[in-house]
Amino acid sequence: MKILIVSDTHKKHDNLVEILEREPDIDQMIHLGDSEGYEDYIAQLAGCPLEIVSGNNDFFSDLDREKELKIGKYRVLVTHGHYYYVSMGVEDLKKEAAGRGMDVVMFGHTHRPLLDYGRGIVTLNPGSVSYPRQEGRRPSYAIMELDQEGEAHFCIKYL
Repeated sequence: MKILIVSDTHKKHDNLVEILEREPDIDQMIHLGDSEGYEDYIAQLAGCPLEIVSGNNDFFSDLDREKELKIGKYRVLVTHGHYYYVSMGVEDLKKEAAGRGMDVVMFGHTHRPLLDYGRGIVTLNPGSVSYPRQEGRRPSYAIMELDQEGEAHFCIKYL
């Protein structure tokens, strides 16, 4: 199973189209917020099941603030992250995920990619498809793949 994880598209979809061309065999997409009203369009582009949560720029959205997903044997907390003050660090988010018994927590908001395996929880931020803020400012996304034994493998990729 191959899952594409993106965040912070902010109404700019050219890079998402390019990502989907590079990753044509995805089974699921997870969008971590700031779709700004384009969730139906993003679902159409994905052409596979889409899980999406609201971000701080999804004004008047009825999207869920966060979701708890089951992906294979993994419990995954999906959130934009702004309610956990992730711009100041990810410790509060990790504590929340640990307290809920999560194996993985995915968030956006900072526009900076992160993949951390500390405290027995995988913490993943795919960065931003549209407005990257990390050094080099390359648009980024993440892939989660479950192998034949059901083990998860994560990587961050750049355009």
